[in-house]
Amino acid sequence: MSTSSAPPAADGSKDIVLAFSGGLDTSFCIPWLQERGWAVHTVFADTGGVDDEERAYIEARAKELGVASHVTIDGGPAIWNGFVKPFVWAGEPYQGQYPLLVSDRYLIVDAALERAAELGTRAIAHGCTGMGNDQVRFDLAVKSRGDYRIVAPIREIQKEHTQTRAYEQAYLEERGFTVRSSQKHYTINENLLGVTLSGGEIDAWEAPGEGARGWCAARAQWPTQPLRATLGFVKGEAVSLNGEKMAGHSLLAGLNRLFAPYGVGRGMYTGDTTIGLKGRIVYEAPGLTALLAAHRALEEAVLSKQQNRFKPEVARKWVELVYEGFYHDPLKADLEAFLASSQRCVNGEVTLETHGGSVSAVAVRSPHILASAGATYAQSADWGVAEAEGFIKLFGMSSTLWAQVNGDHA
Repeated sequence: MSTSSAPPAADGSKDIVLAFSGGLDTSFCIPWLQERGWAVHTVFADTGGVDDEERAYIEARAKELGVASHVTIDGGPAIWNGFVKPFVWAGEPYQGQYPLLVSDRYLIVDAALERAAELGTRAIAHGCTGMGNDQVRFDLAVKSRGDYRIVAPIREIQKEHTQTRAYEQAYLEERGFTVRSSQKHYTINENLLGVTLSGGEIDAWEAPGEGARGWCAARAQWPTQPLRATLGFVKGEAVSLNGEKMAGHSLLAGLNRLFAPYGVGRGMYTGDTTIGLKGRIVYEAPGLTALLAAHRALEEAVLSKQQNRFKPEVARKWVELVYEGFYHDPLKADLEAFLASSQRCVNGEVTLETHGGSVSAVAVRSPHILASAGATYAQSADWGVAEAEGFIKLFGMSSTLWAQVNGDHA
C-alpha cells in the first residue's frame, strides 16, 4: 500500500481514478496528476445534492480539464441504504449536533473502486487535504477494500505551501482554467444529506458572511404560513411523505425542498476532528433534521423505557465510528444489528410542523404506542393510593436508608 505522489509505476499502468466533484481541490488534482504522467479518469458519484445544471457543469469541467474519461454514477440509493437508514435508526448527531453530512465519502469510494476495477487499475486519487477528516475517511475506506495505491495531491502540496487554496487557484489560472468565485473563498460540500461550508471568516472564528449560505433561506425570507408534513415509517425507515410512497433518497430530497425555505437545519459546528484539531463549519441539513425529529418522536412513543435509555449509548458509538473513518469496521455492523432489532415496532405516521428555524413533531400515530388503557400520565390511573405509596417506598429504599443512617453527615 502506497500513499506516495511519485509518477506511475514502472509496470506501465498509468491509469488513476480520481473522485471528482468539480470544486477547486479536485479540479486542481487533474493537471497536477497529468503533469506527473497519470491518465486521469474522473468519477462523480451523484449523491443527490446537485441539480441537472450543476451535474452538467461537473461533466463539462472534467472535459475542460482534459481527463481521459469521466463517468457520473447515481449514488442516491446507496447513500440512503448505506448511511441514512442506520443514521436515523441511531438518531444521535456527532457530539450531539453535527449530522455527519460528509458521510457520502464512503459511497464515493465505492464508486471510485468500481470504476478502477473496470479500468483494471489499482491507483486511486482524492482531493482531501492533510488537515481534515476526509483524508482519513477516504484512505481507510480504500484500505479496507484491498491493496490500492492512494495519491493525495492536496496533501502533497501542503508540504511546501501554507496558503493551499490560493496556490491551487493560481496553479489553475496559470494553465488557463477559471475558478468559480465562491470557490475562491469557501470550501463547499453538497450532497443529498446537506451542505457544509468552511474557509474564509468561518475558519477565522468570525461571523459567517452573506456568501456562506447554501439551501437554507435567511430569516427575512421565511414563508409567513407554517408548514406541515407527514412521514410514514415501517420498521424505522421512512417510506412515505404526505401519503405518497417513494424511494428513500427521493423522500429525503423532498424534505430538503420543503424545509429549506424555512431555514430548518442550519447551524454552526465546532468539533474535535479525528486528527485532534478543532474544526469549524457552517452546515445545513433541512431534510435530515426533519427526518430525525419525526423518527425520534415515533421511537419515544413505541420503544420501552429501557430501550430508550440504552439505545443512545449504541448510537453514539456508531456515530463515532462513521465520523472517524471506520465505516467498514466489524463493530459498526454489530451495532447496526442491534439498531435494526430495535426498529421492529417503529411503525406509524408522524406529522411535523415548522414556523421557521426549527421543526417539531406535533402528532404521532402508531398501533405500537405504549399507552395503558386505564392510565394517562398526570390525569388518571388504574391503581390505588396504597400501591403508589408502596412503589415509592421500595423504589427509593436505598436513598431513604442512607439519609436515615447518615443524616448527621449529610
